[in-house]
Amino acid sequence: MSIEERNVESTKKSNAHLGPEKGLSVWVFGGQLLTYKVRSEQTGGAYSLFEGLVPAHDGTPPHIHHREDECFYVLEGEFEFSVGDDTLLAEAGTLVYIPRGTLHAFRNVGEEPGRLLISQTPGGLHERFFEEAGEAAADTRIPPVPKGSPDFERIAAIAAKYGTEIPPVSPAA
Repeated sequence: MSIEERNVESTKKSNAHLGPEKGLSVWVFGGQLLTYKVRSEQTGGAYSLFEGLVPAHDGTPPHIHHREDECFYVLEGEFEFSVGDDTLLAEAGTLVYIPRGTLHAFRNVGEEPGRLLISQTPGGLHERFFEEAGEAAADTRIPPVPKGSPDFERIAAIAAKYGTEIPPVSPAA
């Protein structure tokens, strides 16, 4: 199913069954692969679920979701989460729940790619953000060749459309 076809909203719930390495995938932030496992239209908008493959030493900038809660379950690797004023280390088997309105970020602190399950409640906004900010993955094994650093100003503008705030990063002193 193409991203364009997926943009049709539905409130009807449907069953989902996806095997390993199945589901629509998008590349985000230059090298993270997100694979849709359960889309919001399958849950009547209740939630969405993604599998994230995050390269070593990669992650997200600090951001705030104003409309949904987010939950991470570490499948493989070791991640560092910044949640409000706290820093949490999360290894395989760890769950990190982040309520809406909380500044947070994560980074894979391991030397190998890490995998996460990522859910948002309610669903829908993350999907739209990833579709617009990311790049459809024709090949899920090879990330697109980056054309410089990710354009965080562009990403922040797209995120704002979907209720996510990415505060400006202050230069290091």
